[in-house]
Amino acid sequence: MVEDAVRGPALVFGLGVTGQAVARTLAGRGVEVVLADDMPSPAASDLARELGVPLHAAPSLHGLRALVTSSEIVVPSPGVPEGHPVIQEALALGVPVRSEFDLATAWEDRRPFVAITGTDGKTTVTTMVTAMLEASGISAVACGNTEVPLVTALDLPVDVFVVEASSFRLRFAEAFHPRVGTWLNFADDHLDWHPSIEAYAAAKAHIWAVLGPDDVAIANADDAVVAGHLAEVRARRVTFGTADRGEADWHLAGSTLVGPGGAIVTTVERLTRSLPHDIANALAAAATAVEAGASLDAVRSTLETFRGLPHRVTLVADVGGVAWYDDSKATAPHATLAAVRGFPSVVLIAGGRNKGLDLSELAAAAPHVRAVVAIGEAAADVVEAFRGLRPVLVAGSMAEAVAEAARLARPGDAVLLSPGCASFDWYRSYAERGDDFSRAVRVLTGVGA
Repeated sequence: MVEDAVRGPALVFGLGVTGQAVARTLAGRGVEVVLADDMPSPAASDLARELGVPLHAAPSLHGLRALVTSSEIVVPSPGVPEGHPVIQEALALGVPVRSEFDLATAWEDRRPFVAITGTDGKTTVTTMVTAMLEASGISAVACGNTEVPLVTALDLPVDVFVVEASSFRLRFAEAFHPRVGTWLNFADDHLDWHPSIEAYAAAKAHIWAVLGPDDVAIANADDAVVAGHLAEVRARRVTFGTADRGEADWHLAGSTLVGPGGAIVTTVERLTRSLPHDIANALAAAATAVEAGASLDAVRSTLETFRGLPHRVTLVADVGGVAWYDDSKATAPHATLAAVRGFPSVVLIAGGRNKGLDLSELAAAAPHVRAVVAIGEAAADVVEAFRGLRPVLVAGSMAEAVAEAARLARPGDAVLLSPGCASFDWYRSYAERGDDFSRAVRVLTGVGA
């Protein structure tokens, strides 16, 4: 039982934002904590001094085995991949591995969790659901895979926790029990963390693992993987989908977003963003929020005013008939394909650090692409994906990529930074990459911030 496991000693491995929050929360509840990190930051050292415990930096395999053996539970940071020795040693020795989600469940806070997972759209839908609940007079906080870890959010005076649930956190969440669990979609991703695509899907499915008849499982009816897992769920099932055939509970009828019983939500024309994935996100957020207690009026007003989040097909400039978009959050090929298909003609900037994915899938974007500028470590793979299909140039910096894209673009085109790769070859985050792109575009076009 998790309740027994959190008595400690608890080995917290990986001391980023979540690891630090877990360590502080455990220590604050009287649990003995042990801290370790492969590359501890100054903040990790400060944490060790604050808690009065040693910090084990880059332990050897022998040292790691000793730490695991002497612990009753291992809580890895979300950034620690499933194949890391600390996780493999714990599994081999029978020491429970748990995420912060299970810790939050163990502490028996009676307030409901509303959890949202999916390969794409988690942050957007989590943000919208939180806003919809707040507009309904229900205090809520977006937490989990955000700047606010779930264990930290438990101390906040809110009515509902809206939990962005990444596969990294769900993988070792055996007892996590949301009142409403929403699975948005599934595609190949994060194979640098999970050992296989099957393991990735199984981690996502943990969002529904312990749901019962009084809970709600919300699923994308248009996604075969998600719908397949829904068939095994014991909870009440609610579906959403953009296919204009009215089969999903929340669906698109012509240009109208419709809920159960024919309830009119809003129209596509009234949304501030209406690419196909925007509509799917809107339906998912509406279904989730209503099941969590939001009013339809609050759902409608939120959808009609929500302008999206940064670095997600975000318009940077529109000059001379060429629109420039920052989609730096697209760190896998499927996300790039979804973005490109929203435009008739694109000059695509793609590349970065591959996450173990097949970049040849990008070739499917060719019908919507005029030309490609390849960047980063994976530039050669991007070139190969479009070989014989579209012109491809290689750029050695973001400023050079923007200049080349400007030369290739024609009036009516969208220049789209949608890399299909992680950012960690040139940048510290996808946000930093997107910001650099935006700066380069503004310098080149003369458009102010």
